Amino acid sequence: MGTFYKGQNCYIGNNVHLGENVSLGHNCIIEDDVEIGEGTYIDSNSIIRSNTSIGANSFIGSNCIVGEYWMDFCVDRQRHEHSLHIGKGALIRSGSIIYTGSDIGNDVHTGHHVTIREKTHIGSHVSIGTLSDIQGNCKISDYVRLHSNVHIGQLSEIESFVWIYPYVVLTNDPTPPSENFAGVHVKAFSVIATAATIMPGLEIGQDSLVAAGAVVTKSVKPFTVVAGTPAKQINDVRNIKNRVTNESVYPWRHHFSNYMPWFNGNFNTWYASLSSEDRQYYNIEFLGEVKEVHPN
Repeated sequence: MGTFYKGQNCYIGNNVHLGENVSLGHNCIIEDDVEIGEGTYIDSNSIIRSNTSIGANSFIGSNCIVGEYWMDFCVDRQRHEHSLHIGKGALIRSGSIIYTGSDIGNDVHTGHHVTIREKTHIGSHVSIGTLSDIQGNCKISDYVRLHSNVHIGQLSEIESFVWIYPYVVLTNDPTPPSENFAGVHVKAFSVIATAATIMPGLEIGQDSLVAAGAVVTKSVKPFTVVAGTPAKQINDVRNIKNRVTNESVYPWRHHFSNYMPWFNGNFNTWYASLSSEDRQYYNIEFLGEVKEVHPN
């Protein structure tokens, strides 16, 4: 083990690797076969379960469970070989629970009391707001920002650079209750505003905007604004203007850069610098103009 600080009443299991300058608060439990990167801080009363790795310079708040059991352990009380990997620079705020069997990238931040279930893949630079619930078998790509109280149903897929605002629900059961789940697919650069509900199996097109409170029952075309219950096409996002300056505000990537890799820069310049592999990784289908979408 490297040099580390340990509070009172901590338990450290077998085959645990702690990097240099790791700090544990009081009453922490680090189970067997855990790896914690250098400079990581784990606050009091948190549990890091077996087969978990946490990258360097991460922060785990108090009363967290990282590597939570699947149902199989609850049934037979036997240890199963599921693992959890969290990249470097994580900020997991107090009360959060992350199940084993998932893979989480670098610089992922959560609010308080976030739940991330098993078999979830999360990319890098993702923010998940307080009280959000990510069910199992989900895929969330890089630079996604989920605000508070967001529910992501099983089998959902969210591509890079998506914004999802508070109280949004991505559903997955077309005929509840059933086991025939169909996840929502949200394409890159989409925005889903507060309290919208997306029905199972739908696709939210690239650069589209779902208005606050909308109930979406049909897939949304790229660059489309939808609103209402049920949601209908009402505009093309490129027609939306800033009410103060009267300037265009969409596609938002050309007018907003906070938290993005082109921060304090220009999206086009950043995109031009990417390799073909990186462009394919971000799965951006098109950047230019498309046929204008007219309201129904």
